[in-house]
Amino acid sequence: MKNLPILEHYGPRCAGVDEAGRGPLAGPVVAAAVILRAPLYGLDDSKKMTAAARAHWAARIRSEALAWSVSRAAVWEIERYNILQASLRAMARAIAGLPRRPQRILVDGNQPPPGWQVETLVGGDGRVDAIAAAGILAKVARDEEMQMLDRYYPQYGLARHMGYGTAAHLQVLQLLGPCALHRRGFGPVDRAWEAQR
Repeated sequence: MKNLPILEHYGPRCAGVDEAGRGPLAGPVVAAAVILRAPLYGLDDSKKMTAAARAHWAARIRSEALAWSVSRAAVWEIERYNILQASLRAMARAIAGLPRRPQRILVDGNQPPPGWQVETLVGGDGRVDAIAAAGILAKVARDEEMQMLDRYYPQYGLARHMGYGTAAHLQVLQLLGPCALHRRGFGPVDRAWEAQR
């Protein structure tokens, strides 16, 4: 049997915060904040999980966590503020959306969201259970939104690549040009936009 990861647990006074969707060429960036009541054995970095495993864990986290919140920053915010600042704004909203105030906030990465006293932790989603839980909720929420948006823009294949710059996505981007969901500040999107002019 595969060894399960053992992540640090800081108890019900600590919130973990993470985001999903900084790298894609299309769609929003989504952040989550989670306060775990007790350790959830087997939690791990969402990037190491299959989609089915993330969905399983997301349901369990929503059911068993003491509190959780999910927020987002839209494409227009990514364009206006840049992807880093949009990600931090989404994180700040997720923290603000928690129904109870934690005494300690641990954020994955090295940049604090505006308006909050936090501790940043590079690689935190593989080290602290509440951050891992937040990363899972953020990833699952973003994937669900991209699957919904695929109904409105089926020609781009969003439900398959979730907006990431896969070969298929880049090919259709060159063929059709960007849509309203594409981030024009990202190089491949900007080049495709210029080619359509």
